[in-house]
Amino acid sequence: MIEDTMTLLSLLGRIMRYFLLRPETLFLLCISLALWSYFFHTDEVKTIVKSSRDAVKMVKGKVAEIMQNEKFGGLDVLDAEFSKTWEFKSNNVAVYSIQGRRDHMEDRFEVLTDIVNRSHPSIFGIFDGHGGEAAADFAKAHLSEALRQQLLSYDREKEKEKNESSGGLSYSSILEQQILALDRDMLDKLSAVYNEAGSTCLVALLSDKVLTVANVGDSRGVLCDKDGNAIALSHDHKPYQLKERKRIKKAGGFISFNGSWRVQGILAMSRSLGDYPLKNLNVVIPNPDIMTFDLDKLQPEFMILASDGLWDAFSNEEAVRFIKERLDEPHFGAKSIVLQSFYRGCPDNITVMVVKFKGAGGKAAEQ
Repeated sequence: MIEDTMTLLSLLGRIMRYFLLRPETLFLLCISLALWSYFFHTDEVKTIVKSSRDAVKMVKGKVAEIMQNEKFGGLDVLDAEFSKTWEFKSNNVAVYSIQGRRDHMEDRFEVLTDIVNRSHPSIFGIFDGHGGEAAADFAKAHLSEALRQQLLSYDREKEKEKNESSGGLSYSSILEQQILALDRDMLDKLSAVYNEAGSTCLVALLSDKVLTVANVGDSRGVLCDKDGNAIALSHDHKPYQLKERKRIKKAGGFISFNGSWRVQGILAMSRSLGDYPLKNLNVVIPNPDIMTFDLDKLQPEFMILASDGLWDAFSNEEAVRFIKERLDEPHFGAKSIVLQSFYRGCPDNITVMVVKFKGAGGKAAEQ
């Protein structure tokens, strides 16, 4: 009798191991419990199950659309529910910008050229907002116009000198002054309403022979020279960099890793515009790094200015190669590289500006 009982228990154990504990059985059990909860349990459970089902359908639908759209000729995968899309095109500059997988579109850009007097520098800007749209909107609305007014005044004073080299150096001081002034105004306005938004700031001043680039944050610029080499126009401000880490520590702050290195465990860049709570602690600063380039020496073919959504998917060199092969496209390759970044899984807003130059002497292309 005891042996029969042991045999029966052994059989039940085998059934448990080979049938009930199999992945297929456990999966069916979970489905059964979910269906039971859906029909007989609370409205909250029903909502969870329905949301999960809808999410699966949405993902499957997007993946199917991406697989079907083999070319980059349209935005079939980016419908109104999924992305806000902006674009700009003139003779020598094109911009393509998508919301992508973010809940909100916080990227902004600016193109300001003087078609009456082309001796005045053209202004190109990329502003990648975070914590809301207010800081990027403020930068777009005020910085380019303030720069234009000061540059016009400066050029009138220097009109007789015609010295582009000294002009380039003066452009650097103008950029720094205006960016710091913009940050002060932004902090006054946003802190008054307890708005903690911030933004990167990447601005390029392009004259006939000199390119001057100012950067705050982790938007980035890169130039393709006459030999097809990628020349960095800016360097990202990241908390893990030795110089930035020392500065933050000296100010009494800290950096921590949560998927990426962050100042005070919050901000994934060490410099920005806005971000008034971190500015009050002096751990985040608005000071730009500024670089000046001799266009006669470099004889560039084009430059790329972009938010970090692009650089999450492309290196400087890869981006230059990609655009160089597509300069004859309507958006000079900007649209193609934005969509390619999206297809590679970039989770961020993506904004790319491509500016073409004349082939001879590295001068700016006709506006």
